[in-house]
Amino acid sequence: MATSAEAPLISHRDDELDDDSHSELEHNEHVSAEWPAGRPGLFMWLLTLSAGINDTGVISATLVSIGTSLSDRTLNSLDKSIITSCTSLFALIASPISSVLADHFGRKPVILLSDLLFVFGALVQAFSYKVWGMVLGRSIVGAAVGAASFVTPMYIAELAPPAHRGRLVTMNSMSVTLGQVVAYVIGWMFAEHGDPATGWRWMVGLGALPAALQCVFLLFMPETPRWLVKAGRSKEAQRIIGKTAGPDVNNHLIVSVVKGIERELREEQGNAALASDGVKSSSWLRRWDELLQVPKNRRALIIACFLQGLQQFCGFNSLMYFSATIFTMLGFSVPTLTSLTVAATNWAFTVLALFLVDRIGRRRILLYSVPFMVVGLFLSAFGFTKVTLPHEGTSNVPSPTTADAGAPASSQNAAVVILISIMLYVSSYAIGLGNVPWMQSELFPLSVRSLGSGLATATNWMANFIIGLTFLPLKAEAVSLSRYKILTYRRMDLLTPSVTFGLYGLICVVGWVGIWRIYPETAGLSLEEVTCLLENGWGIE
Repeated sequence: MATSAEAPLISHRDDELDDDSHSELEHNEHVSAEWPAGRPGLFMWLLTLSAGINDTGVISATLVSIGTSLSDRTLNSLDKSIITSCTSLFALIASPISSVLADHFGRKPVILLSDLLFVFGALVQAFSYKVWGMVLGRSIVGAAVGAASFVTPMYIAELAPPAHRGRLVTMNSMSVTLGQVVAYVIGWMFAEHGDPATGWRWMVGLGALPAALQCVFLLFMPETPRWLVKAGRSKEAQRIIGKTAGPDVNNHLIVSVVKGIERELREEQGNAALASDGVKSSSWLRRWDELLQVPKNRRALIIACFLQGLQQFCGFNSLMYFSATIFTMLGFSVPTLTSLTVAATNWAFTVLALFLVDRIGRRRILLYSVPFMVVGLFLSAFGFTKVTLPHEGTSNVPSPTTADAGAPASSQNAAVVILISIMLYVSSYAIGLGNVPWMQSELFPLSVRSLGSGLATATNWMANFIIGLTFLPLKAEAVSLSRYKILTYRRMDLLTPSVTFGLYGLICVVGWVGIWRIYPETAGLSLEEVTCLLENGWGIE
């Protein structure tokens, strides 16, 4: 008698297939089915374009625009750190929770939930008059971003043809970076031409618009075929694969793909049964056990968490959060507009990554781009040694860009060097490390894909939370850079900007070695084929 692990995942699936395809595939039960080749159809491109929401650029511009609008006082460094880092904290909490919801209810409902939270959080921020109200709104947005950042790339990866999966997931990152550019443009417009008392409210309030639009788009978007197969809805999965793969795909090929997904699930159920030694437990605990006890799943989790942690500890998001304040400190007369050039560079090179990530490959694009990040960070560290920063209590900001008497030529040149170095760093980041970690879901088998991706995303947001709360808390009036000891809130000058950027450079060096040692190439492989790479090792040739 067949065991439960050997039994068909969907008991009536044969009735749903036509007789010809059934007999043909029965003779090829153990042959890996190839996902339909060719370019993704218009349906797939529209799905991907509708998937990205983010407001990192909004908070960077807002931090230098709030003034005394909250609690009738100027925000101090601790206020700004908490407002920034509470988003990451609640994203950290939401990521693993949303992974459970995505397994139970599907990927699409979790995206819808994140959109609703995003709209609500943006409105709470817009109508806040106290610091705690802003923190509440940012926390709600954090929960939304935590869920969306985990489930959206997985949603796209499970729908995309293998040959274009990297490009389509990168398109989601492109949507995010384009949103950051728009946020900086809006921030600059309100800072220069709007009412200072209300401009920042419009900035955060308008953040609800993309999420509201996505709610509308979701009414016409499907569930992923892999989740549908897992839920016993194979016929519907076949229809979705046909739509995403384009009109010229043979029906037998679509059926073979669904059979391959079912076969993978049966194998995973068998592996899980062996890992648990027949001990009965809840489905949630079984998935945890399967993720941690099955060697290939454990390797996938290590790689995904490593890449997500590296993406944060390389310092990019801390730069985005505080970019306007950093450029204020360096003396640029319109810091928000200067930050816009950084965000635009990020977007432009993300577009370039769109065309390279499937052609060059994930592993190689990281090995090529990270060294340029290291060069940019070390040059920035060198530039900060040549800048004369204002001292504690200084109210006047030096202006290297205007060459006044208080800004020596060396400081002016150093500020330009820092800007160019940061743009080199950002462009290299956008090509590789800004995109590849979000392809994490392709490393995991379907049975643990949601849980594994959720934990990796939580790693990203935990690192983001640490960075946001401790990295260079800056006062808006551009006083000297300093850090807070979190437990006592006592300010201590522990790290200079040069040391901090140099430290990020060293982290990138270590990260490059880790990528070279444990991250295999996954470009062009189906999701089912990728999981086989880690079966007997790290998959490095």
